[in-house]
Amino acid sequence: MSATSERRERERAHRHQMIITAAREIAETQGWEAVTTRRLADRVEYSQPVLYSHFHGKDAIVGAVALDGFAELAGQLRRARESAPGPATALRAVCRAYLRFATERPALYQAMFVLPTDLAFASAETPAPMQDCFDEFVGCFRADDERRGLCAEVIWSALHGIVVLSDSGRIPPAVQDERVDLLISLFAGTP
Repeated sequence: MSATSERRERERAHRHQMIITAAREIAETQGWEAVTTRRLADRVEYSQPVLYSHFHGKDAIVGAVALDGFAELAGQLRRARESAPGPATALRAVCRAYLRFATERPALYQAMFVLPTDLAFASAETPAPMQDCFDEFVGCFRADDERRGLCAEVIWSALHGIVVLSDSGRIPPAVQDERVDLLISLFAGTP
């Protein structure tokens, strides 16, 4: 690859990341409904056709933001799991880190789990950052536990339910620790 080609590729990657960052910033301050190609084009100072050369519509932009979020979440879950001694403590730390992430980054969480994208879990095409998040939950269970993937999936599903129901005001967020404690008591001793 020539030096010119390498430079163009770096510039393209930089523009790509600028668009993702701008979409995330707009969503975090004004909500996802405010994220439009016109606004993004103005924000990054490129034309709408340049945006479309990177992303085919808003769903693709949301998907790219979501992947950034999964990479960030995976790092936080890993640090939480590694800082806790023992499986039950690790699971509690991972659950709390997950809930904290969802609370602190609601627009990012929406992109990751609520808004339409073509991202899917539990498939051969699952992107690495998403799999890394799941693996942090799996890592909270003994390696010889043949149901550890299933347990991780159910816990993650329960946490997602807690986030969505709390966010919508359908359940009080004040008793979140009690919910996590119940999940830990149900799953930490899983054979």
